[in-house]
Amino acid sequence: MFVPGMIAVIQTHGELLHWHPHIHTLLTCGAFTTEGEFLEVPELDLDRLREAWREAVFALYLAEEKIEPEVVENMRGWPHSGFSVDQSVFLPAGDRAGIERLVGYMTRCPFSLSRLVKVTDARQVIYKAEKDRCRAFPEADGDGLRPGPKRNFQVLDPLDFLAEFTQHIPPKGSHLIRYYGFYSNKARGMRRKAAEAEAAEQAGATSSSEPSEPPAPSRCSQTWAMLIKRVYEIDPLYCPKCQGQMKVVALIEPPQGAVIEKILRHCGLWHPSTPRAPPPEDGWVYEPDADWESQPISSEQSGELTFVDIDEFLATF
Repeated sequence: MFVPGMIAVIQTHGELLHWHPHIHTLLTCGAFTTEGEFLEVPELDLDRLREAWREAVFALYLAEEKIEPEVVENMRGWPHSGFSVDQSVFLPAGDRAGIERLVGYMTRCPFSLSRLVKVTDARQVIYKAEKDRCRAFPEADGDGLRPGPKRNFQVLDPLDFLAEFTQHIPPKGSHLIRYYGFYSNKARGMRRKAAEAEAAEQAGATSSSEPSEPPAPSRCSQTWAMLIKRVYEIDPLYCPKCQGQMKVVALIEPPQGAVIEKILRHCGLWHPSTPRAPPPEDGWVYEPDADWESQPISSEQSGELTFVDIDEFLATF
């Protein structure tokens, strides 16, 4: 039995935020055997893949009664059916940097601020394509007439711009990334269980009285540090003093004041705050109902108070 591996990402947007549903796939150039051996396929038949993809879409639309059989037969005879398959990107084995770049492209956001050129005086949004591909128009009788130049910008009103962007927000709970074959969750779980069973079988003679080694930290425990490093390009677990790798030993929350004080005192960083003294009793106190002229005013306060006639004050408004 041979099982290929594929990761598919559903995208609905084109370069100019228009509705353009398509699928990006990360596909193995071959298949895996049940023993884990990889058998390489030198080249894929794109014509067969395109035909299989077209028939699968037609079967889905017919099952959901979204299209009539007559329309399907008509579309099968079109010289350009609108279905296409491309395999122009090839990544050799071990190219993890290339795989990360490709996965980032496959899962990118439909909108980019760097492609938002400006907002015109008429409040219109100018949004440009991902790449500038301006070319001259082909000759009327030339072979390049069919492709033609590609438009690389779009002018939209504000509400139209928001409508174009929000149409690509997926429904709640929908999965845009799918794993198939050798990369599926089931296949990965079965391989992990088989590896654990094999390791347990090899260590079967180990006495139960011996202390067992602590389990290795799961990969998800390092996810937060990896994400911070990728976003800010700074490793949060890197020690600036010894250039070593730090590890999380405890999580201290603000209510644990005694623990925080103990740690800061040990590090010599504790600075106790001095409580503020109460105000003097003989100081000036504002009393709205008291006679302003009878209130004692010190020499320091006399320069801050100005008495204005009420009629003169209201006339300024």
